Amino acid sequence: MDGAVANESTPADDGERGSSALAQLRAMTADICDVIPLTADDDFHVTSLTKMTGNALLVETRATDLEYDRTPAHVARGAMDHFQITLCVAGEMRFSSGRREVTLGSGDICLLDMAQPNRTALRDGGGRTHLIAIILQRAMLAPRLAHPDSATATLLPANHPHARLIASHFAALGLPPAPEAANVEATIEAIADLVAAAAGGTADIAAGVERAERHLYLTMIKRRIADNLETDALTAAELCRHFRISRATLYRQFEADGGLAHYVREQRLNLAFRQLISPSAQDKRLIDLAVGMRFSSDSTFIRAFRRKFGLTPGELRELADNWLRETGSVPAIDTVLHQLARRRTSQP
Repeated sequence: MDGAVANESTPADDGERGSSALAQLRAMTADICDVIPLTADDDFHVTSLTKMTGNALLVETRATDLEYDRTPAHVARGAMDHFQITLCVAGEMRFSSGRREVTLGSGDICLLDMAQPNRTALRDGGGRTHLIAIILQRAMLAPRLAHPDSATATLLPANHPHARLIASHFAALGLPPAPEAANVEATIEAIADLVAAAAGGTADIAAGVERAERHLYLTMIKRRIADNLETDALTAAELCRHFRISRATLYRQFEADGGLAHYVREQRLNLAFRQLISPSAQDKRLIDLAVGMRFSSDSTFIRAFRRKFGLTPGELRELADNWLRETGSVPAIDTVLHQLARRRTSQP
């Protein structure tokens, strides 16, 4: 088990190691598990970063070789009655609970039940095992499982399509949400559905696997789009190559958004809007902005912008200048959009 998963602080950072770091970690996890270093105390090192993300806790850990022993006494204290979905990024993790035992290598994902006694060993031959875990409340995952008490140590190997899909979201969950991307809570729910299906989910979960897959693929593609709006990497051919999906599958993902081309154009206009009201971009020429957003000309950009927002880029920039002079700042984007909507409604 990842011994620091229940804590929302960092037990040791890159500047702290050795016996003091071990003592600190043991103090923080005394009610959860025993920490047993497999190196000399002076060589011991662990870094654990935690973040609340939606309805889950995201934990990233790098550690020298060690073992965590969660005994029946630890379980009885009730400090951690959760499920843990763990991705092994590097190194090796061996987990055992009762007669169930599993070994994770790079890219493997495993479902662990922290309500049961277990023992975990991390080994990387003198390096550091790197893990990322999603901690879920039992009340969230157990109803998805046909037999929740026997789901622990369920392995999704790295070559499993769902393992690759889920792993692609672990790092993204630690990033700020991408504009227009699906919310984090929905992504956590979809991951829980796929893991539950692999562990023996209920009939409802089995029936919803395709929906969960679709959500995770769409979220992943939309983040890719959000990160590349000012590049040429958003053609259908490039997206299909990057995500290893067919053109038909890609187009189906965006049917509800009016199609792929429409969605990309809308996001580029949204980005242009954000840049136009930003004081740091006041000197940027409209033609440069249009070219950066991959419009064929500034006139095409201006027409598209007016259709979407009800005013030209120049008019928006003038309003932003007025707000900046009058108040010393530009309102948040949602406030600006609300004010523009009210203005259009009040016009005869």
